[in-house]
Amino acid sequence: MIEPRDLRATLLPEDGLAGTLLGRAWVPEPLSKVSGPSPVWLCEDGVFDLSAIAPTIAELIEQGFSPRTVDMDRVQRIGGLNELLQNTVAQLSGQARDPRSPYLLAPVDLQAIKACGVTFACSMLERVIEERAGGDPARAQEIRGQLAEKIGGDIGSVVPGSEEAEALKAALQEEGIWSQYLEVGIGPLAEVFTKSQPLSSVGLGEQVGVHPISNWNNPEPELVLVVNSRGEAVGATLGNDVNLRDIEGRSALLLGKAKDNNASCSLGPFVRLFDETFSIDDVRSAEVTLEIEGEDGFQLREVSPMSAISRDPLDLVAQTISASHQYPDGIALFTGTLFAPTQDRDQPGQGFTHKLGDRVMIRSPKLGALINSVTTSDKATPWTFGFSALMRNLAARGLL
Repeated sequence: MIEPRDLRATLLPEDGLAGTLLGRAWVPEPLSKVSGPSPVWLCEDGVFDLSAIAPTIAELIEQGFSPRTVDMDRVQRIGGLNELLQNTVAQLSGQARDPRSPYLLAPVDLQAIKACGVTFACSMLERVIEERAGGDPARAQEIRGQLAEKIGGDIGSVVPGSEEAEALKAALQEEGIWSQYLEVGIGPLAEVFTKSQPLSSVGLGEQVGVHPISNWNNPEPELVLVVNSRGEAVGATLGNDVNLRDIEGRSALLLGKAKDNNASCSLGPFVRLFDETFSIDDVRSAEVTLEIEGEDGFQLREVSPMSAISRDPLDLVAQTISASHQYPDGIALFTGTLFAPTQDRDQPGQGFTHKLGDRVMIRSPKLGALINSVTTSDKATPWTFGFSALMRNLAARGLL
């Protein structure tokens, strides 16, 4: 449970509201003509509904939002920041949200939700281990030792697509341990896949879902770039790319089943736009902390430095959105995870897997904290508010 006095310290960036923080909030009647989602601006004076400027966060990003140019006569204050945050995280302490008060949603809407995989050497090797274990966690520890003995050295220092990478590829092929994961990890082309559908992500305070058929799964704490239709990275948020290790380990062709399930994508708590307080260099140098607390008393804490990434974040953007592939509403791009959960939770050698009720917190100093609890994807809140519902809602509110 997060005490009200700790909300800002826990959820906001370390520099508080110094940056430009945009979110999406569910705004109920009578604050809105009809209850619905709105882009919002979080600042010292409160939380402001920006739907009169742009009806979606995608359009607001496309226009190029700046606090300096906001016409305050066109925006509506919908409440204080503390009250919004308290209502957003109410479910984490077993309480119901107040339907009469606003709460935060995932901070993107019409953007395509894409993800890059195998961008850190440590997680790359874990993917090779999953593949060789065929999704069986009991074999993972043995294979992990075999790979460490054969590969040796610091594979994380290899520049993808370089001559050194090609030489390493040839050597590993001779050893008979080449893998499709090594191909995208050190080859010239990054792995880019569709993580989830627009409007389907859950946000701060919601439950994330793991598919009930999975017995070996984990969170993937990541920095997520927010990119406009012109391929320009304009800000960042935090994300949890929930992953089913046993399912993907059976076959890479099961990636969609391993990655895209109800509530398997979490984003938030807000987008921090690039400005004089926050830049792409802050993304490159960021640290991402993952904390897991289980109802069984299990605790895990790990810190991942973005400096260990093998591909520059802007290279990942360029490999996703370009003259060869357009996204007219922009993208939210997961940049990959360093987190490789090898800590045993139950039986020795079995590694980590989620249990129902786990609380997951992903935090980075300039992006705040994204907190969710864990359930199964069939028990998580069904996704029902899609494009048709959004268009009807915006029309009823006079925003189209």
